Amino acid sequence: MTRTAVGRFVSDEARERFLKAYEEAMGLWPGPREECDVETSFGAVHVHRAGAGQGEPIVLLHGHGGNSSNWYPQIEAFGEHHPVYAIDTIDDPGRSVQHTVIKDSRDNAAWVNEVLEGLGLERVHLVGLSYGGWLTLNQAVYGAERLASVTVLDPGGLQKVPLRFLVSSVCGLFAMLFPRRFRPWFARVLANYALIAPARLMAPIMLGTRTYRPSYRPPARPFTDEELGSIRVPALVVLAGRSTLLNPRKALRRASALIPGVRAEIVPRVGHGLPLEAPELVNARVLRFIDSEAHSRSM
Repeated sequence: MTRTAVGRFVSDEARERFLKAYEEAMGLWPGPREECDVETSFGAVHVHRAGAGQGEPIVLLHGHGGNSSNWYPQIEAFGEHHPVYAIDTIDDPGRSVQHTVIKDSRDNAAWVNEVLEGLGLERVHLVGLSYGGWLTLNQAVYGAERLASVTVLDPGGLQKVPLRFLVSSVCGLFAMLFPRRFRPWFARVLANYALIAPARLMAPIMLGTRTYRPSYRPPARPFTDEELGSIRVPALVVLAGRSTLLNPRKALRRASALIPGVRAEIVPRVGHGLPLEAPELVNARVLRFIDSEAHSRSM
């Protein structure tokens, strides 16, 4: 769920190497962007803002071990009609700096809500991938007052994290050691698009894996039936047909049965890294959902 101690780099030198790689990865974002730090009860949270649109804001939460650069394929599409905010999760390697341990679901909802408040955002569409999807569902359960909708992409929280996900993650790290010409084969076999993602996107992730402690985060706990049933904001659940995190069919059934009014689907032949592997599809699905919710409210 969250790391059990405050995360930090093993040395100042390690942090500087990471931040250099981080800035190079952020260069993948199209167009201009702004940055700021928002002080919360648990530390300073770093946020990137882009987009010239005047619609309701879209706020992005990346997956475990990632950072805001991971959303670069979404920024132009989302930013055409909406301001877009990408948050460096407070307890992952990034530009956020944590000082207080996050103990539970309510603490997680608290720091996310404090970020939204600090940014002056009253009504947002929250979008999360993997662990960021867990945080997004958690916000819908424990801190929904600023949410217009939630979208979760192959999220944690619908099922117990299976052993195959941990095995696949370890295999992916080993596959990164092979020359790049071999990685497409590993990417297909492991359903792990990160293996063929741009090198500068992966550089800070790999540095964080080696130099950020504690590196271990307990697997995201499944939400109870009662928690999922308590969600009252419009929700979109997009599952990867080749997910290593979930059994997509079982996850689809559980989400559909428990989350009131949810829209849920499985994208066939796509792995866990949906926004990178199928960016045009993800962008279209998310924007169509947000537009439809706005239209339904205006009627």
